[in-house]
Amino acid sequence: MVDYIVVGFGLAGLSFVNKLEDNNKSYLVYENSSEQSSRVAGGLFNPVILKRFTPAWLASEQLQLAMNVYKNIESKLDVPLISMFPILRRFNDIEEQNLWFEACDKPSLTRFLSSDLIKNQNKALDIPFHFGEVKHAGKIDVSTMLRLYLSYIESKNSLVTESFEYDKLVVKEDFIEYKGVKAKNILFSEGYGLRNNPFFNYLPLQGNKGEYIIIKSEELKLNEAVKSSIFIIPLGDNLYKVGATYNNQDKTPDITVSAKKSLEKKLSRFLKVAYKVVDQVAGIRPTTRDRRPFIGTHPVYKNLHIINGLGSRGILIGPYVTEKLYASIEKGVTLEKEIDINRYFELR
Repeated sequence: MVDYIVVGFGLAGLSFVNKLEDNNKSYLVYENSSEQSSRVAGGLFNPVILKRFTPAWLASEQLQLAMNVYKNIESKLDVPLISMFPILRRFNDIEEQNLWFEACDKPSLTRFLSSDLIKNQNKALDIPFHFGEVKHAGKIDVSTMLRLYLSYIESKNSLVTESFEYDKLVVKEDFIEYKGVKAKNILFSEGYGLRNNPFFNYLPLQGNKGEYIIIKSEELKLNEAVKSSIFIIPLGDNLYKVGATYNNQDKTPDITVSAKKSLEKKLSRFLKVAYKVVDQVAGIRPTTRDRRPFIGTHPVYKNLHIINGLGSRGILIGPYVTEKLYASIEKGVTLEKEIDINRYFELR
């Protein structure tokens, strides 16, 4: 018998497996790579909502914990994953500058926003009203992290690369059994794949498709992330990830011409140098209607658990909700109502 079966291995699954590792718990991961939102995401971590200049949900608490977790993973995998760099917010007008200064004076944002405006020195960019600087931001190399962690799990004979068959799951009072494997608990962290899960698909997961283009430009020479209506994220070797789109109608995994045109149109408003689109990626973000994740234990089956609905901020939210759920399962600590799936119990 193992302690846990984990179904799905995006940011949520990785965070939970890493917690199991740190507590010497045995586990088996089932992953079929059908959900791509974590792998194609921009990888930025940012404690501020830059559209409205407001702090992200529990930003300070989540940032500190997340950095500790990703440093731990860097050490475990023996590979650099964290790149610290500021995010430069392009202002559209003087009014936005004034709103920025107001935000800088708020206690919850003083640590993250610089009150000194940055004059643009990059001739490749059209920035008439300067930049605002977001501190304590950066990027995680998510695709490399997931790939290497899966290899690490495989080396321990703890990875099964196949789709999970829900009808083969037998739930007992004190354990579950799946294809001859017994486990004390099972965790579902399937992202948008939740829609196929008969135990948890009553939860109102919405899904939001995001697409990025990867561009190459030798003239851009950008070392920071820039945020206008879209992000430009430096990847190295003159490559940049540009995005993302938000589409809550199209739930297909395919890239689209319309998204590419939309991103290039927005890019043309402030990028003044030549570039070439070298790739395009798409994924369905697991989003929720109340913008809070789905965390908790099934209302009937006490050894079935879930982490889902991390949305576009999974890098920061994943480690935080992992701590909360692990404490709930192993120590009986009550989950906060705003993240506990019991808030949707009546939908069953």
